[in-house]
Amino acid sequence: MSNQSKVTEFLLLGFVDIQELQIFHNIIFLIIYLLASMENLLIITVIIYSRHLHTPMYIFLANLSFQDFGSISVTVPKSMANSLMNTQAISYSGCVSQVFFLVFFMISHFFLLGVMSYDRYVAICNPLHYETMMNKKVCIQMAIGAWLGGLFYSILYTGNAFTVEFCSNVVYQFFCEIPQLLKIACSDSYDTEIWILTFGASLCFIYFTLVIFSYVQIIRAVLKIPSTKGKQKAFSTCMPHLIVISLFLVSGTFAYLKPTASSPSALDLLVSILYCIVPPVMNPLIYTMRNTEIKKAFWKVLACQGLTAGFGGFVFVFVLSFGN
Repeated sequence: MSNQSKVTEFLLLGFVDIQELQIFHNIIFLIIYLLASMENLLIITVIIYSRHLHTPMYIFLANLSFQDFGSISVTVPKSMANSLMNTQAISYSGCVSQVFFLVFFMISHFFLLGVMSYDRYVAICNPLHYETMMNKKVCIQMAIGAWLGGLFYSILYTGNAFTVEFCSNVVYQFFCEIPQLLKIACSDSYDTEIWILTFGASLCFIYFTLVIFSYVQIIRAVLKIPSTKGKQKAFSTCMPHLIVISLFLVSGTFAYLKPTASSPSALDLLVSILYCIVPPVMNPLIYTMRNTEIKKAFWKVLACQGLTAGFGGFVFVFVLSFGN
């Protein structure tokens, strides 16, 4: 151990070294990245330019879209750049940055989803006090709190994870991921893994408690609504949030709590794609597929601001319209 040379770079071996598959990988990743970027940036732009959308739900949605854009931008561009330059290397500091920013965006995303569940709880269970309890100042404070919570956890998580020494620099993943990095640790990573799992499990427990409490109260309030149409409208405002939470938690939990294999596994790659790439693409569609306000605001922004969204904008509107 005393003769162990310090690792200065890592090799990302998520995809096999076959030229044809590298081209396929680049094309697929480019399409996914452009689609996710287009969707999330359009939502942010529309909400910023549309004053009537400056309400708690849409303020949180804009933050959510920025987090989705940030999380996919941390991993996919580097993977494509390495493939195009026919290299697999990432510097030690680059690997630390990937872990830090990915955890930062995903955990702040995690906290913001909890804030959004509270927003739905207040909107449905206390509609008369909604404007008082969820005024603009409170919304901004809650959004900032979600970002700061993600920053704090990311600093602790990344700092603790990189205290170990590494026997190898080969990471069997297309980005720097903690479970894969712990596999190549020289020093005993048991304490690190226990700390990460314990802290993460505590956060999940608190989160689930708040979300379950909120939705139990929401369901009770909705069932008291006399009209069927009113019940459907109330449930329709909550359903996208529940779907996004389920997608995020199921994929993330499976990725980090499944047993780590001693050898490279295609399942590891697939699971990482599911929790790292799929949500940023799907979340905007889930939240806006049936949202006529977003679609109307999009066309209004185009008309009033003279923006030319080009092919991407038309694809976005086409996809939304297809959902009706």
